Amino acid sequence: MQFLAFIRRSIATILICSAVSALAQTEEGSAALQISSPPASQSSVPEQSTPNSTPIVTPPPVAPPPVAKPVPKPVRKKGPVDALKPGQYVWETQEVYEGPMKIVIVLDIQRIYVFQNDKLLGFSTISSGKKGKETPTGYFNILQKNIDHKSNLYSNAPMPYMQRLTWDGIALHGGHLPGYPASHGCIRLPHPFAKSLFGATQMNQEVLVLQNISTPIKRPEPKVEPLPAPATAPDLPEKSTGGTSPDVLPKSG
Repeated sequence: MQFLAFIRRSIATILICSAVSALAQTEEGSAALQISSPPASQSSVPEQSTPNSTPIVTPPPVAPPPVAKPVPKPVRKKGPVDALKPGQYVWETQEVYEGPMKIVIVLDIQRIYVFQNDKLLGFSTISSGKKGKETPTGYFNILQKNIDHKSNLYSNAPMPYMQRLTWDGIALHGGHLPGYPASHGCIRLPHPFAKSLFGATQMNQEVLVLQNISTPIKRPEPKVEPLPAPATAPDLPEKSTGGTSPDVLPKSG
């Protein structure tokens, strides 16, 4: 980027210098033409000879070169940089899906990105929760997987290739994508993409849901489970030994 900016500034400087040089040459030529051609009104008047007199020519003022304006920085357009239309996706099929996988969902641009071994495996359009039923943001884990799941909250609505993120109804699944948030909180995916993603993920796979890429989300602190109490030897039953103390056990004979 710095090299391109340097090239742009160099070209602008060369063009400005060329324009100033051409302007100066044009003005000098015009002045010489006016000096060599006397006005027509003086043709009938005899010239008076003035010894050792030379015309004084004042050079025209040269305008200062225009100041080059700085090249404006490109403004990054908000929204997805890809050209996917609602329902479209990209997925690179692998024979075996091995290595760490990262799933990132960005709600404001309605996109999901899947990385494996820090390489982009696929991305797709989505349809998240509509107003009043917004999809929650944060870190989630896949809690359940079901190829042919039916919603138990919304009239047994089909949720093929369902991957549950919360126990209160938020999941990834195949569904209709109108091009805007329209679900009840779930993240709808194109059916072929949902199928491919279902076959590549594992249980407890982490899924990150962002509102946008500029708002960070703090990872929750890991829960520390209390250590179990150390096991103690069971108390031995007391035996009656007549006149002996109860704290002293009889010797075996």
